[in-house]
Amino acid sequence: MTETPYSVTAFAPASVSNVASGFDIMGFALESLGDTVTVRLSATPGVRIVGVTGFSEGISLDVSRNTAGPPAAELCRRHGARCGIEMEIHKGLAPGSGLGSSAASAAAAAVACNALLGIGLSNSDLLEYALRGEELASGARHADNVAPALLGGFVLVRGYDPLDVVQLPVRASIWCAIVRPHLNISTRASRLRLPAAVPLADVVRQTGNTAGLVAGLLTGDYDLIGRSLHDVIAEPVRAGTIDGFFEMKHAALEAGALGCSISGSGPALFALSREEASACEIARAMGAVLDRRKEPHETHVSRINAQGARLIQ
Repeated sequence: MTETPYSVTAFAPASVSNVASGFDIMGFALESLGDTVTVRLSATPGVRIVGVTGFSEGISLDVSRNTAGPPAAELCRRHGARCGIEMEIHKGLAPGSGLGSSAASAAAAAVACNALLGIGLSNSDLLEYALRGEELASGARHADNVAPALLGGFVLVRGYDPLDVVQLPVRASIWCAIVRPHLNISTRASRLRLPAAVPLADVVRQTGNTAGLVAGLLTGDYDLIGRSLHDVIAEPVRAGTIDGFFEMKHAALEAGALGCSISGSGPALFALSREEASACEIARAMGAVLDRRKEPHETHVSRINAQGARLIQ
């Protein structure tokens, strides 16, 4: 008989969602960056968040208002947990950064509670639970951040009713350059900027780009990937919320990026390339734009993280 652990810690990575043409249906996980959640058994029934560290400003300890809360509470409810759970969160990702901060907390909480309670669900099974946290953050049930945060790799969300997630076997060697201006953009507010209706011609262009991006990733066709990294629906209405967006995008393309767009709802930008050295140069080029504007920011370079959320203690 396996002894129930007293404390479990899980990590879930940052993620890039939308990936230009794949609004709400595509995303991939990043290395190094992410959130950590520690859960402990408690004699007090229910789920409590007892502390938040890292990028903690504005993060609520209220289980109903923190994206780590709903996944934990639902796991307890569905699986008849009689004990209580105390939760501590370390935010390695700033809220509203465009790098899947809310999804990382939700994914890490789901993985940690699953292990603590000995439920035995796979990360794929935990997706439905983690989505409850993401819905709290954005007001929409979208999985393009939380699916790669849980599963790792490059993910396509084929459908939501029922949820159908596909991990793409990417043949291309992809590196990602990230620049994150030090400002927060609410995902919920950003979604309100999106058009209620989209012209048919834009739907056709976006669909073609999405299909082309998938085909390019599966075949290792870098030219096709580059031609397909164009968003004609969300980027045009969101670009104005990010100072220097067009300059940074131009700098990335001039430095050799396959393509560049907004990560999630921003303000972070991502740019894809074939090699690490190229990604580093692209990150420097995008960062230089904000340096000239004297706007605080940070840059990162990462491969696609194939692992996803995992136990670390």
